[in-house]
Amino acid sequence: MTKAGGPSAPKGTGYLRYGVAKLGGAVVSLFAVLVTSFFLFRLIPGDPVKYMTGGRQVSNEQLAAYRREFGLDLPVWQQFTDYCRKALTGDLGTSYQFRTPVTDKIVEALPNTLVLTGTAFVLYTALGILLGTRSAWRHGRLGDRLNTGLALTLYSIPSFWLGLLLIIVFAVGMGPIPGLFPTGGMESGSEEGIAYVIDVAHHLVLPVITLVAVEYGQTLLVTRSALLDEMGSDYLTTARAKGLRDDLVRRRHAVPNAMLPTVTLIFVNLGRTVAGVILVETVFSWPGLGGLFYQALSVPDLPLVQGLFFVFAAAVIVMNTLADLIYPLLDPRVAR
Repeated sequence: MTKAGGPSAPKGTGYLRYGVAKLGGAVVSLFAVLVTSFFLFRLIPGDPVKYMTGGRQVSNEQLAAYRREFGLDLPVWQQFTDYCRKALTGDLGTSYQFRTPVTDKIVEALPNTLVLTGTAFVLYTALGILLGTRSAWRHGRLGDRLNTGLALTLYSIPSFWLGLLLIIVFAVGMGPIPGLFPTGGMESGSEEGIAYVIDVAHHLVLPVITLVAVEYGQTLLVTRSALLDEMGSDYLTTARAKGLRDDLVRRRHAVPNAMLPTVTLIFVNLGRTVAGVILVETVFSWPGLGGLFYQALSVPDLPLVQGLFFVFAAAVIVMNTLADLIYPLLDPRVAR
């Protein structure tokens, strides 16, 4: 619901110009990411060719053959132009360590990341909006102070540290607390059917709790702040004067008009959902994109690192662009 007396829906030509500008900016950003992903990771120390030999003693001729096979003997400018040309057709190269196309490795690991971060995203978004709304509506009360204090505390905790703490307490076991959950991985490897689903859910518990605990506070604080800005508005006073209950005023009037910053955050978090959470996936040995990125970075497997970095950044850029395109539908003044 828009505010009483607010602007009308965006006109077609104004929205079109706005949309074209945002899409053009997204294309430029994607190209900048493509360039950055190529040059940035070539600063990492280490020789991927020597890694591929597995520490074996090999001749200079064999090392040169490996470099020719992966195009590492070419000048950097030629490697870059080849990389850009192939990337435009969806070819992100061949992984040094897996000897398979980078795109295939990404597609293989993506569902695992979406299971973990998608589950956490739904939970921490719903929890953040619910508690943020209640905190703002009860501003200054004990519940508000407890909610915001806990949210700020958890949001400031490093996710890897919280994950390790949960593993020590609830996976390994500590004192009277037995080890209730697996220490890592996505499955036990011996279950089928409904037992497999339950097994994956069992492995999900600790990493999901880690992500929800660290991430829900941001949504709570943004929602609370936006709703507090709306609460003094004249249209809410008018709604109360008409005899509407506080609960209806909040749900039908205040919350919809305060959702713009929260929508922004939701889309940003959706992009991060595709990217995965590298530290959490690494701590819990989760076989997703984050764990794959850490594994590739340790080699360094340049094509795989470059491809994953591009996918991570592209997901955020695409979701930010979608948020920008939705803004005028929620508040037509944005497109002016």
